[in-house]
Amino acid sequence: MRELQNLYIDGIWRAPAEPAVLELTDPATGRPSGRAALGGATDVDRAVTAARNAFASFSITTAGERTGLLEAIGAEYARRAEDMAQAVTEELGSPLDLSRSLHVPSGQSQFHNAAQALRNLGLVEKRGSTWVRREPIGVCALITPWNYPALQPAGKVASALAAGCTIVLKPAQLTPYSSVVLAEILEAAGVPAGVFNLVMGRGSVIGDALNQHPEVDMISFTGSGPVAVGVLTAAAPTAKRVVTELGGKSPQIVLPDADLDTAVNTAVLYALLNSGQTCGAASRTLVPRERLDEFLAALTTAVEALKVGDPHSQGTSMGPVVSAGQWDTVQGYIRKGIDEGARLITGGPGKPDLPDTLKDGHFVRPTVFADVTNDMTIAREEIFGPVLSVIAYESVEDAITIANDSPYGLCGYVTGSDPQQALAVAERMRTGYVLINDADFDFNTSWGGYKQSGNGREWADFGIGEYLETKSIVGVHA
Repeated sequence: MRELQNLYIDGIWRAPAEPAVLELTDPATGRPSGRAALGGATDVDRAVTAARNAFASFSITTAGERTGLLEAIGAEYARRAEDMAQAVTEELGSPLDLSRSLHVPSGQSQFHNAAQALRNLGLVEKRGSTWVRREPIGVCALITPWNYPALQPAGKVASALAAGCTIVLKPAQLTPYSSVVLAEILEAAGVPAGVFNLVMGRGSVIGDALNQHPEVDMISFTGSGPVAVGVLTAAAPTAKRVVTELGGKSPQIVLPDADLDTAVNTAVLYALLNSGQTCGAASRTLVPRERLDEFLAALTTAVEALKVGDPHSQGTSMGPVVSAGQWDTVQGYIRKGIDEGARLITGGPGKPDLPDTLKDGHFVRPTVFADVTNDMTIAREEIFGPVLSVIAYESVEDAITIANDSPYGLCGYVTGSDPQQALAVAERMRTGYVLINDADFDFNTSWGGYKQSGNGREWADFGIGEYLETKSIVGVHA
């Protein structure tokens, strides 16, 4: 049992102004796993005041000083890697192998990537007698989701620190364990008091207080579209900058000449990884009609070979979804797919056959639907669970049209043997990020989407830029 009784404000671990706790459960067993402090509006005020006071000195540190700090954080993160992996598995239900191989490295790399980007980022440009300066925007509220609890806070924190901003982090209430480990890492690495503050609590309390706070200059929010509307509305009276990343319904286009193994591996990895709880999940796979049967046969074999079970057991491919509420949501989408006429290939409603020790866990059967049309609910809405829709297409032009026929535009995938054709298709996808074939995910570039997938970008120099203001000083003769 973890007991997280304190918030981290102004360099001190302190109890909330009005003591309250949230009982947390292990997604794999349904049993209690710990308790976390719930902050309130008074705690937000304290954290924002600390960040505002710290901004005066931190904002004028040099890029070199901040680069050194980021590298120190990365080194401390490496030292605490196993602690972070255990925290992610306990709160999210991610298989421990995945926490170690994906969640932790993706978080740690953000600090090294930000340091490298800062080294190469020109913050002052001379144009004759005019100097153009890029300066930190101020106090930043970072509001993060539960599905990547190591990566998401790290990406935002690294970019904000690199820019010279000060921070109040509000993690998802379901996944606070990893954010406490992150706060400990930052403290041990020497982040000055007040520069980073952690306030855990309910979004309706902490998030609302941050969004409306007159001393908060910027909000970086990752989450759902409906919640983002509330964030933008609350931020509008004080003209805050708001950067959002709001999820997607990402397509994989399997081109007619695609290698079948690569196409199947991409579908399984990027649709079902992290129990499908990925905003960029390849949840729509578009396949040439003439190759549909062979693709489905190979895909079914691969999906049914996945080992669903105890996240702490070696070799587990897929753990549970994060909560009972999320399990109910995913089950509703699976039933909706059946009711709307999609053909169930494998998986389906209910839980997989697992030992009694896991019977109360939130496990979902990895599910594949075929005969899906792009107007079905399971092809339009983000499910956030291990559910893959396979859509047949008649021509490559048809596939591109279907892929772009979505309110979202976060991520896309193209699988094909002709590099030039694959690139040409990728260039026409209306998404902010496209992977071709089995390319490794690149955390050292921009992340963000088109349309209702949000605005702004995260990671590396693109992420740092969101936390900077631009100032022109005219008439400089120095």
